[in-house]
Amino acid sequence: MTYDDQTPPPARKRRGFIRRFFGFIGRSISWLRVVLGNLLFLLIVLFIVLALLPKEPLVLPDEFALTLAPTGYLVDEESYVDPVNMLLSGSDDAPMETPVRPLIQSIDAGRTDPRVSGLVLELDGLLGGGISKLEEVGAALQRFKDSDKPIIALGSLYTQEQYYLASYADEIYLDPMGSVLLTGYANYRNYFKSAMDKLSVNFHVFRVGKYKDFIEPYTRDDMSPESREHNSEWLNQLWGVYTSRVEALRQLPSGAVNDYISNMDVQLASVGGDSAQLALESQLIDGILSHRERQQLLTERFGHSDYGDHYNGVGHRTFLADVRRQSPKPAADRVGLIVASGTISTGEQPEGSIGSDSFLQRLQQVQDDPNIKALVIRIDSGGGSAYASEVIRSEIAALRAEGMPVLVSMGSMAASGGYWMAAGADEIWATPTTLTGSIGVFGALPTFEDSLEKIGIHVDGVGTTPLAGSMRLDRTLTPQANRIIQQTVNHIYQQFIDLVAEARGLTPERVDQLGQGRVWTGATAQELGLVDRLGSLEDTLAAAAEHAELDDYEVRQITRPLAPYEQFLKQLSGSAVSAWMPRVSGPEWLTPKLKSQLAPLLEPLRMLSELDDPRAVYARCMECLAP
Repeated sequence: MTYDDQTPPPARKRRGFIRRFFGFIGRSISWLRVVLGNLLFLLIVLFIVLALLPKEPLVLPDEFALTLAPTGYLVDEESYVDPVNMLLSGSDDAPMETPVRPLIQSIDAGRTDPRVSGLVLELDGLLGGGISKLEEVGAALQRFKDSDKPIIALGSLYTQEQYYLASYADEIYLDPMGSVLLTGYANYRNYFKSAMDKLSVNFHVFRVGKYKDFIEPYTRDDMSPESREHNSEWLNQLWGVYTSRVEALRQLPSGAVNDYISNMDVQLASVGGDSAQLALESQLIDGILSHRERQQLLTERFGHSDYGDHYNGVGHRTFLADVRRQSPKPAADRVGLIVASGTISTGEQPEGSIGSDSFLQRLQQVQDDPNIKALVIRIDSGGGSAYASEVIRSEIAALRAEGMPVLVSMGSMAASGGYWMAAGADEIWATPTTLTGSIGVFGALPTFEDSLEKIGIHVDGVGTTPLAGSMRLDRTLTPQANRIIQQTVNHIYQQFIDLVAEARGLTPERVDQLGQGRVWTGATAQELGLVDRLGSLEDTLAAAAEHAELDDYEVRQITRPLAPYEQFLKQLSGSAVSAWMPRVSGPEWLTPKLKSQLAPLLEPLRMLSELDDPRAVYARCMECLAP
């Protein structure tokens, strides 16, 4: 059909009401979606801009109490957390760690700051960190105490680690429902040989050193006599330090702590099972106060905060940030500080582990900074890959050969591969309670051929040589491969002995006597010539400056450079911002505490998963889990 110019086309059929109604709804939803999307985008942009804008520093009161509320474990360097997870996850997923050095710096700054009228220890969130780190923090608390400023410790329940720091306080207060849980030190672990036999796992072990007991949980069902001997020795030494220190600080007679523990059941019965009353009568605490009463006490002592219903206190992070803002321009000369914490492995590793490549990158940063005149390496490691340990040691020695003074400060432990690293330094410093030594080497290779056979899986094939495919985990280890690995272990142990002998001015025979995988405390290691001097990290930094003949210097910690996106996301997360006024800690510590109780059960399995060096040779200390 066609139409001429005078003939109008047929009229368009009008849509019905229902179609028009749903069309309107659809257009409204589309419009709303676009508007909300644009608003969300603008809010994100605004959030980013506000996060990146410089913030006005908080103005601290003219007088306040310095509040120390460490959470989780005391560490030398915080473990790496992916910045995306840091930004998106809740606080429960964040690492429960408190770096020791800023804690000590804030205590020392508060000692001389006229604004700080006292110090409050809120210890419910502290899970531990080893007596070596506790001693370093305790020494700073003692310096604060010597300035005639009061220290008050508060707790709903004191664990052994918490009470050690609390004992430095002038006054210790405990909740009526609380107790002082002192038990002594122990080194118990799970043994898996029977389990592996039931699973038909063949664990091939190659070791040098009768005390090298890292692999015992996989080859025995109980502790060997040699392991029992040397573990008892260092455990008793560390417990002796703990008890003598607490008794001296609390002015208790010698043996009072052991008596409290040994007769706890009888003494509890005499006070009707009231743990808080027993702690008071044993003079471990000075008073029993409820949460409200503790808050009232602090408010009376230090005044009321203008920032909430709290006493007038400032958290140590906030205080230290304020001190640093007001500090004069840093000196041109620097002492570098590298923290080496965790298991030693090859390649690049995140914070919380020591990677050979990662460590070398930090050494390169030291070399590239002309203002760094000396270097301190803080080692807190029970060892790991023998190859990676030697790579790091040789690079430390090369840096020394270029004229850079290099000193090692041992933290809670610097044993096996950790001691191997330290042997490259000019001087080795340790705390009296550091665990060190464990000069020994082992190889470990589990094979699963019998396990697979039980479920009907078999392995067969051909190779061009007797060694081809001989170290597969699904094949029986051949006698030839067995001999090769053992000879390699023997050679590396001899290499370990020789480099220690040269570094320490001892004969290889003497080092072999001190070695055999045996663990020593820092105090004993100094007597044996394995350590030069006893002191804290701050003592070692001062000694490094003295070696470089520096009077005016700053300490620069060498860290892994953050990628631009990591730096950006870290700023957004606000991870470096501390609370203005921390509350007195409640019982929230129980959840992470319960998690920590499961760690010893899984620790041997975790350590087994770390035996991933293709050379299968390790300088690792199993027992170096510092109490």
